[in-house]
Order: sequence, then C-alpha cells, then structure tokens
Amino acid sequence: MSSIAFLIGSINHSGGTERVTTLIANELAKANYEVSILSLWDGDQSFFVLDSKINVTSLFPQQISMRKNFFSAVSKIRQFCINNKIDTLIVVDSISCVFTVPALLGLNIKHICWEHFNLKVNLGSKFRDLGRWMASKWCDKIVTLTERDKSFWDENFGLTSTNKVIAIANPSPFSLQDNVPSLEYKNILCVGRLTYQKGFDLLIPAWAKIADTLVGWKITIVGTGEDEEMLKQMAIDYKVDQSIDFVGQQKNMDQFYRKASFFCMSSRFEGLPMVLLEAQSYGLPIVAFDCDTGPAEVIVNSKNGFLTKKEDIRSLTESIVSLVHTDYFESFIQASFEKSDGFNIKNIIQHWSKVIED
Repeated sequence: MSSIAFLIGSINHSGGTERVTTLIANELAKANYEVSILSLWDGDQSFFVLDSKINVTSLFPQQISMRKNFFSAVSKIRQFCINNKIDTLIVVDSISCVFTVPALLGLNIKHICWEHFNLKVNLGSKFRDLGRWMASKWCDKIVTLTERDKSFWDENFGLTSTNKVIAIANPSPFSLQDNVPSLEYKNILCVGRLTYQKGFDLLIPAWAKIADTLVGWKITIVGTGEDEEMLKQMAIDYKVDQSIDFVGQQKNMDQFYRKASFFCMSSRFEGLPMVLLEAQSYGLPIVAFDCDTGPAEVIVNSKNGFLTKKEDIRSLTESIVSLVHTDYFESFIQASFEKSDGFNIKNIIQHWSKVIED
C-alpha cells in the first residue's frame, strides 16, 4: 500500500487550499492509500472533515518564524518521511519546496509540488520564487491548477519539452445540486477572504455605479479578513451599505448558494478558485474578472457567465447588468451544470492517482 503525505501550512485553516487538500486526501484514503497530512504548525484540528484513517500531525505546535527555524523544519520533515515510510510527498504551496527539497535529499521519495496560486503571483515573497525555482529543478512533478499556469511554468523554467508539469483542476466539493437559481431572488453572492487579492475594494465602487438602478437587488459577501472594517467603511462612503450584507465566515454555505441569483468574483489573481466550482455545482451563472488564471477555466464567456476585463470596474458593472437583464438566464444555468460536471471528484482523483503511480 502506497504511503502519501501532504505538507501544508496549517490544515486548521478554512481557506480553499485547505478545503481541496482535504477533498483529495479523503478520496485517496478511500482508495486505500495510507494518507498523512503534515502541517508546518498548529495542524491538530482540521477545519474540514477528514477521513478517520488519515494521520494528522504538525512540525511545530504554533506558528513560528519558518525562516529562523529553517534547519529544524528541514530536519523534522526528513525524519517524518523516514519514520512513516512515505512514498510520495505532495507539497501544498510551492513556497514550502525550500524546505522539502533539502529534506528529501538522497531519499527515494516521489516529490510533487502542488501550485495553488499562479506563477505570476508571488504574494510578495522571494521565498516563493526560490521555492518554485527549486521545484523546477528537483521535484519529480509539478501540478498546476490550470493549463494556462502550466504554460507559465513550462516557458519560464524551460520545461516545455518535459512531462514535469501537469495541469489538474481542483475538484468541485459538491456533486451537482438540486437547485434552480432565480433572478427573482435579486441576490448576488460573493465569497472569499476580505483581502486585497479578492478585490472587494473594486466590487464596491462597481456596485455603487448601478445599485440605484437595480431596485431591490443586493450583494451578500461571505468571509472575513484584515480588510473587513475598511471595506465596510467603503460601503458606507459609497452609500451602498444598505444593499451589501457582510455576513462573516460561514460553515454552512448551502443556504447562501440556494438563495443566490448568480455569483460574482472580483479577484485580482487566483489559482483555480474553489468558490467558483462550488457556485457552479449549484447552477449559478458567474461574473468574474479574467485574471491570469482561474475564472477562464470555469467560465465560458456569454454561455454560463461573463468574463470581464481584469480589474476594470466599468466592465464589471456592465456584465452584472447584462446578467440581471438577460433573456437567456435558464440557458446560463444549464451551461453551469454542464461545466460543473467536468470537475467531478471521481474524474479529478483519477488524474492524481496517475501522477502518484507513474
């Protein structure tokens, strides 16, 4: 029986990266792999439900400076892999390859880097740039979330002639849902951390341009983050605080998807957003910025939603209005369900099994 370990920042967190890691880990455990999840810190209580057979542990009990504890982290990762007879280590987030490349030196362990952002975004970390370069040199495989990001890796690191980089989409966390979105709900759903990346500071002024003309419509924003107070004040300043509901972090998302007319994403950059896959499984049409990677993998423009020019507020407002007033809303819903089926977990796990076993 093959033994697989995922290395992640902290499985306790509630983000999309943690969610998709638990989904893939659970499916591999069902397929009779021995699965472990090793957090860098504080990984004792997964936010999302994990199969009881999965071993969960962490290098450090709480978050610490990984730079100051570099050698300790490398040593602990190496010892964990040896003690648990790991056959495959999947590194969730390329930045951690700065630890895993030296940790696995001389060990007969398949080393997979799983990129969750895209190569054009380093989140201000030179360590992420270093981790990606190390992955391109020494990892056995690099898994990207989109074909577009695969091309970025191939071109930037001269890997086009190799089979090192493979695109595997995130799975949808839901099977197709029995749900019929309706424009009569007059509710636009947005989900994500309240941070610069997610672009809610672009959504609010976009909404302010059209809120008065879309009588009775509102935006529901699910999520928390460091920009929460700033964004709430921004809504007040733009006089749209009465038509934007900030509902905080929610575990039961089903209720929000079922009350939504359609979904809107204003992100500046993404990998392959889990929330778009979730929304699509409920048949929701989607409006999103066409950032470098992510939305274009999910949205077929003018078929199941609208892709708008990146960070273009005017384009976003026009697309929202177009969807509100479309005569083809039912066809958008059907196209969303059809697109969602391609992200079924059973299909995605077959690709992962192939990468692990090859």
